[in-house]
Amino acid sequence: MPVDQGTAPGYETAAGARICPLCEACCGLDASVQDGRLVKVVPRATDVFSHGYACPKGLALERIDGDPDRLTSPMVRIDGVLRPVGWDEAFAVIAERLPPLLAEDRNACAIYLGNPSGHNLDLGFYEAALVSAVRSRNLFSAATVDSMPRHLVNGMMYGTGFGVPVPDLERTSYLLVIGSNPMVSNGSLMSAPGIPGKLRDLKARGGRLAVVDPVRTRTAAMADRHLAIRPGADAHLLAAMITTLAGRGLIDTGTAGAHLEGLDELLAALAPFTPAAVAARCGLEPAAIEDLAIEFAAADGAAAHVRIGGSTQRFGATTNWLVDVLNIVTGNLDRPGGVMFAAAPGGAPNTRPADGRGWPHSRWTSRVRGFPERQGELPAACLAEEMEVPGPGQVRALISIAGNVARSLPHSARIEKALAGLDLLICLDGYLNETTRYADVILPPPRLVTRGHFDLTINQFATRNVARYSRPLSALRPGERSEREVLLRLASVARGDGDLPVEELDEAFARKAADRSDTLYGLEPGTAWAGIRHRRGAERLLELGLRTGPYGDLFGRRPGRLDLDAVENAPDGVDLGPLEPRLPEVLRTPSGRIELAPPDLVADLDRLEQDLAPEPPGTMLLIGRRQPRGMNSWLHNALPVNRNHPCTAQVSPASAQRLGAADGGLVRVASAVGEVEIPLEISDTVPDDLISIPHGWGHSADGTRQQIAVTTPGVNANLLNDDADLDPVSGTAVLTGQLVTVTAL
Repeated sequence: MPVDQGTAPGYETAAGARICPLCEACCGLDASVQDGRLVKVVPRATDVFSHGYACPKGLALERIDGDPDRLTSPMVRIDGVLRPVGWDEAFAVIAERLPPLLAEDRNACAIYLGNPSGHNLDLGFYEAALVSAVRSRNLFSAATVDSMPRHLVNGMMYGTGFGVPVPDLERTSYLLVIGSNPMVSNGSLMSAPGIPGKLRDLKARGGRLAVVDPVRTRTAAMADRHLAIRPGADAHLLAAMITTLAGRGLIDTGTAGAHLEGLDELLAALAPFTPAAVAARCGLEPAAIEDLAIEFAAADGAAAHVRIGGSTQRFGATTNWLVDVLNIVTGNLDRPGGVMFAAAPGGAPNTRPADGRGWPHSRWTSRVRGFPERQGELPAACLAEEMEVPGPGQVRALISIAGNVARSLPHSARIEKALAGLDLLICLDGYLNETTRYADVILPPPRLVTRGHFDLTINQFATRNVARYSRPLSALRPGERSEREVLLRLASVARGDGDLPVEELDEAFARKAADRSDTLYGLEPGTAWAGIRHRRGAERLLELGLRTGPYGDLFGRRPGRLDLDAVENAPDGVDLGPLEPRLPEVLRTPSGRIELAPPDLVADLDRLEQDLAPEPPGTMLLIGRRQPRGMNSWLHNALPVNRNHPCTAQVSPASAQRLGAADGGLVRVASAVGEVEIPLEISDTVPDDLISIPHGWGHSADGTRQQIAVTTPGVNANLLNDDADLDPVSGTAVLTGQLVTVTAL
């Protein structure tokens, strides 16, 4: 992408367009670099996707990139102490210790992939090389902490885990938001920069916003209808809404109806869930449930969207499934103004030729509890037990990439004890944090300005089809290594190849991908490789994805269409237009149809029906809370917390009175697995008998190096969440609705 002072990555003083890599909004920014350091970031008014919107996190990228606590060289544990070393020394330690473990048992090494993997080209492309080289069934990621229910439902219904149907925000007349607070989160599994403005526009054109959330969030506060549901009852509500529509003859599947399988079976299975039957469990009046269903069905273009509150609960998969069912039975799937499928320009599973295999799952199980894999992954909440329990396949080594499992996973005390007992812990991470303090080797990533960026994964959730690429604004400094190099070297060690030259490894990896594309698209052998070989690294693989994607030139077969040159030469991005209907070509199920009644999900309705009783009065349930300046557990050092976003436990005035607790006073919150002491904040946004603690805090551990974060450490809510409590269908950790006791101190 052209820059003002030179166009090559080697320039150390430059200015140019950047895409924010922190969250799914993917806002366009203007960035200035001096002496290789990011010094100024402002919104890019002409960006084709974000149109000048940016949030406080993106506008503080220079503080994140320049955080003095970020690691700048590898660290190796020597005589029990982590010490800085050179890259060759760090890899010599890995080469000495990792291969013997793998030779004994490939499953003895686990891999954990953190959330930033979805926002980083090198990680997005080259993690596959490491996973393939290690050949372990013990693959874990942040997906089973926050999003696997969505991937599972998408896979079972449509045939791919990604490419989910998203609200057509700019054309909808009715938006139903469940378990999500996009006014704060900027959207999740829905890439839509500037959501606050889009929601205001919805209301300005006469549309309606409805929110289902236990708390009166910022999004709920602006809604036309807010249903303060009890935690974990979203699936009950959705089932009753669908049953209401069936009972009133309001089922209308629209154009999607020609592609459905299992509608009658599904409606029969949902029949017991009437508004009267679920009302007490939901904490709502039956009439409110009926009114919401009828209002949604009557809208001229409606979209239901669910996110983390609907996923991190005991019925996460069923909730996500019934959201899709609601969109389908009201005729809003694949309809302008409803929910639609993006066509990701970099290539995506639902844009490639169908192979008839469907979504991969249930091919093996976890060793200790027997949870089935989903999309090649095992539940992250099973990681501690896999490290603890002796026997064949015990995890004795862990490679953690951009993840802080000591704060992200439930039952943190247990996971930390297990980390301390590993034979080998390798972390690709920029901080000495709560997880990496246990590491034997830490491999730091380079500065943000050294990376190119393209929204490879996030474009599959975009509310408008766009293609944008940010070139690096600075060369790697001496001592810095790209994630591409680190992952390829790790993969080489894991395969037992020795220390081969990185460019040789990269060329072999890219050549294999190009050969697969030749076969997949019926090209002459060598065609794809000839078209991309002039590029290097991630740009070479991105060129391949763009040219074989839905807008690509397919190496001359479709002349004049998209390639990386065209995207690079458009600093504001290429606008590929609004979402368009994609049925049935988007489907990748073995049947080629929408599977409306997947057996695993239909079977889970029995469990849902057994959960109709409300909690006893006075039962305190733990829920989370979004904060605009936080990003999981890793921005508290770079973005100091201000007084409006502290780590407090929020309760209602009535709950505080019952507890005898004062605003600002300490309370002890205890669960089956742990306890914390935390300042209390009385808030009329929180219903009675709920306590809200934000996720990702707890920065008071010894052995870390986060000088700003430790001044406002907060408490770790995952000390309270029980890793034995999972959604059995998706394997996702239950972080919403844990039973706790609260005592005023």
